[in-house]
Amino acid sequence: MSFMNPFTDEHEMFRKMVSGFVKKEIKPNAEHWEEMGEVPREVFLKLGDLGILGTRYDEKYGGSGLDFWYTLILCEELAKSKYMGAAVSILMQCEMCTAAIHEEGSEELKQQYLVPAIKGELLGCLGVTEPSTGSDVGSIRTTARREGDSYIINGAKTFITNGSIADYVLLAVRTGGQGTKGVSLIVIPTNTPGFSVGRKLKKMGVHCSATTELSFEDCVVPASNIIGEENAGFKYIMHHFQGERIVLCGFALGAMEALMEEAVAYGESREISGRPVLEYQVWRHKLADLYTQIMAARQLTYLAVDAANSGIRAEKEISMAKLFTANLVKEVANEVLQMHGGYGYMEEYPVCRIYRDVAAFTIGGGTNEVMREIIAKQSGL
Repeated sequence: MSFMNPFTDEHEMFRKMVSGFVKKEIKPNAEHWEEMGEVPREVFLKLGDLGILGTRYDEKYGGSGLDFWYTLILCEELAKSKYMGAAVSILMQCEMCTAAIHEEGSEELKQQYLVPAIKGELLGCLGVTEPSTGSDVGSIRTTARREGDSYIINGAKTFITNGSIADYVLLAVRTGGQGTKGVSLIVIPTNTPGFSVGRKLKKMGVHCSATTELSFEDCVVPASNIIGEENAGFKYIMHHFQGERIVLCGFALGAMEALMEEAVAYGESREISGRPVLEYQVWRHKLADLYTQIMAARQLTYLAVDAANSGIRAEKEISMAKLFTANLVKEVANEVLQMHGGYGYMEEYPVCRIYRDVAAFTIGGGTNEVMREIIAKQSGL
């Protein structure tokens, strides 16, 4: 495999399909979704019909049985829509709130939740972050107390993507003592008595990705809804964070490609003192530097994806890729906005929205500080 271009004809066919969906379904409608504050349910049904929501999952559950190369392509093409909120909402459905059910869930849970989720008929969200804890998953306070054949859940979550449209929550709860060894994952339907959606949170960016607070008051769910083993949830969450970080790398690569297209188009059309902006060496050299760094980010991401697909423990490589691409996409957005001058600050220009949308890339999926700790630890420091 060449890291310069690891993609086959099959990969490119998949890319063309996703690109076609973006052109037909997302670009003409996403401005309205931004105003609505969420992606409509029928979009997920259309994605399900195309097989996009189960790309990495077993064919017996309606998936395609493919690998992270396809996830990377999906993320890049969705990000090129220039509406990152739509991309985030879609990947929550086909990666973040389904991966643990696919890999660690019981056959019963797969049939009840994974199969309809892959079809786009049942929407989910991931409930980990709480008002008092984010990256420190071992400090969560939401509890699930075992009583007979049930768990009784109490607590609150915040910053929950798709929280207002979800039919179920893949929920991180405390079933044991303090620390990482007392955390479990459990599935809770959103029609469970005692469950409620709080505020739809107003965010700086990704406006068509619904983000909410959730609360749980004596919510009773079957004990069979536990994912894998009780008190093993922290291990599962850390494992699936790797997939989420690959997703964010793909988003960053796609966003940077879109930003550079905007930069070149503007630089060729906008004139200063009778000359196009791109004829000025200062901007030609800045863009040359950015192209070079983007290629480095792409190759580092390819290394991480290849390691993940090979079954190698790739925490360091994935953390490096996420750290580098998340930092770089913000730098690219900043430079391209600066190149646009006052127009870059206007909402009618895509660079303004992308600048806002990528601001949280250094926070989501593990902050830069957490990435550096992982890299340092894995490097023996």
